[in-house]
Amino acid sequence: MVNAAKQKRDGRIRRHNRLRRKIHGTSSRPRLAVFRSNRHISAQIIDDAKGNTIVSASSLEPELRSGNTGSKEAATKVGELIGERAKSAGITTIVFDRGGLQYHGRVAAVAEAARESGLEF
Repeated sequence: MVNAAKQKRDGRIRRHNRLRRKIHGTSSRPRLAVFRSNRHISAQIIDDAKGNTIVSASSLEPELRSGNTGSKEAATKVGELIGERAKSAGITTIVFDRGGLQYHGRVAAVAEAARESGLEF
């Protein structure tokens, strides 16, 4: 891995670890974790107390895979899907974990779409 790319990745991991000291998902209020790569975006709702993923959505899924999977539109679809799945699982309130990324662009699009789907955070 090129040194600059390694530094960038390590910086994101350091920021994520710093955030995770403050953000913790419980059974009553699980954590919505967002991961963004260059091509795709994924989101999971996690109960940290039990250590399991309750629901997840990704642009890798067949129904979302058509078209551009690395755009804000794809991120919005992932946010809507995670909101619908969370509602069907009985989840209404969450804490948002941006994963060391800026709350901007695709990460913000996932959050806004999840809010519009009925999740509170």
